[in-house]
Amino acid sequence: MYLHKLSTFDLLLIFIGFMISEIITIGDELLIGQVVNTNASWMAKHLNDNGADVRQITSISDAESEIIRALKEAESRVDLILITGGLGPTHDDITKDVLCRYFQTYLVEDSNVLEAVQTFFQRKGLVLTELNRNQAMVPKGCTVIQNPLGTAPGLAFHKNGKLFVAMPGVPYEMKHIMQSFVFQWLKDNYKGNIILHKTIMTQGIGESFLAVKIEKWVKELPESIKLAYLPSPGIVRLRLSMKGNNRDEMEKKLQAETDKLKVLIPEYFWGFDDEKLETVVGSLLKELNSSVCTAESCTGGYIAHRITGVAGSSYYFKGSLIAYDNDVKKGLLKVPARILKESGAVSKEVVEIMAREACKLLNTDYAVSVSGIAGPDGGTPDKPVGTVWIAVAGPDVLISKRFLFGDERERNIIRAGNAALGLLRSVLLQKKGADPKAGPGSRD
Repeated sequence: MYLHKLSTFDLLLIFIGFMISEIITIGDELLIGQVVNTNASWMAKHLNDNGADVRQITSISDAESEIIRALKEAESRVDLILITGGLGPTHDDITKDVLCRYFQTYLVEDSNVLEAVQTFFQRKGLVLTELNRNQAMVPKGCTVIQNPLGTAPGLAFHKNGKLFVAMPGVPYEMKHIMQSFVFQWLKDNYKGNIILHKTIMTQGIGESFLAVKIEKWVKELPESIKLAYLPSPGIVRLRLSMKGNNRDEMEKKLQAETDKLKVLIPEYFWGFDDEKLETVVGSLLKELNSSVCTAESCTGGYIAHRITGVAGSSYYFKGSLIAYDNDVKKGLLKVPARILKESGAVSKEVVEIMAREACKLLNTDYAVSVSGIAGPDGGTPDKPVGTVWIAVAGPDVLISKRFLFGDERERNIIRAGNAALGLLRSVLLQKKGADPKAGPGSRD
């Protein structure tokens, strides 16, 4: 490998002495889609938080040849190899035997593990079987990591300056071993390693259009900062990443670039990192001492679900009307039959009436209403699938907007929810006296 061909990030890792890691998850159930690989995502996030760079995540089957190949490849490119799965007591759990062959050792009974397994079964009032007794058989020479949450201990091996840690695939057991052993090992040996991420949340603009808007800023980013676009239905996240060993200096650089970016896209920016749009909206409603309700057609209560998913939402959320059928629109929300016939249920006139009447019916300060064609059927040349009208009504305000999202039903519902919350946020910022293009008023 030639240094002049390496990226700035790679050079930083070499010169700072960063720990580079790889995750290997074992199990046929992962490869056939029967089980979602939540272990890998959790491990990657928390390894980053503890200063370890994750270079690759590999999922493989319960086959000796695949496990051996994955171990060899990982050993050739990283310093820390983390393995989950295949440590159970049944015949398809082969990881322990394969590790013995890879590290040229053999299984021996560990009295401490046996005692722990016996205690585990006694607590549950179960009889210890010979199959479960085999959990106390561990590769000779490895470091045994106690697992009080299950019967399979963690196993650590050192080879050619590399650390291998094998853990059970049960998520809470894996997390315990990561927290009690792996993270502590990182702190003891690589305490100067720091990886920081800052994520800027945007809504109301597509990824490619956003890229054009911030092109000059991207070109002027310091080489030590890496940018990634993370699009999802209706929202694009911009993640800035840095690696180094001076936290204060790194945080100042990230903040400086974040401040520049907010000025470039004020109308689209609404928060940071793991913040949710519904949380930002809830905070504004609290600040304004205001209440809200929803009147939903095509989203079927999805917006209300988002709002009530926030702890404390009972302070400002009154309820929701699911006016999916036109008879409900006419009966509960007093949408005239004439308007439904002339303009159609998916129209500016209908959503504005829905929002106004929902405020009256549920006695709230604000209401958000939605009506659209989520798909896959129901579209017309004038109103194709993905057409959605959204309105927000409140004190001295009634605003509505038309959107054209696409032809995929689930994505349309998610995008409609984000657009509705975004429109409500703009209205609340105006009421608060803030420029709706200034981002969250109470946040820096």
